[in-house]
Amino acid sequence: MIDLTHIHPMIVHFPIALLILGFLSEVVGLISKKEFFDDAAFLLLITGALGAVAAVLSGSYAAGGLEEAGTLKQAVEIHQGAAELAMWLALVAAAFRIVLAFTKKYTGFLRYVAVFLFLITVLAVARAGYYGGELVFKHAAGVTFQLG
Repeated sequence: MIDLTHIHPMIVHFPIALLILGFLSEVVGLISKKEFFDDAAFLLLITGALGAVAAVLSGSYAAGGLEEAGTLKQAVEIHQGAAELAMWLALVAAAFRIVLAFTKKYTGFLRYVAVFLFLITVLAVARAGYYGGELVFKHAAGVTFQLG
């Protein structure tokens, strides 16, 4: 049977990929002025934000299974804080974009504000991912060693 603490590493890569790909699509849409890329960016932002919620919730559950002490505890707290910030930024960026879509005001200055929020979100996601990688590769968090 699967250990529920394994859910986090199984799903965390989806919001990372969705949000980065969504931002790249946003940039292509700005440059090419093709509606397809704007629509793709919109959907990727929404699904990435929802995925970020799932990643943070599953990460909180997984962290509860770790025996935290010293530098590992500090590393977990840094990663958790970075992940929560990224999640909230993704939710704000998605909500802002939804409001602009429904009010048909995704143009001009407001569009650039939405793109900037998306950029900040992607940078926050990259930061959280970096700290998550440190947990695994530097601190071996969640890694089980078996001899023989």
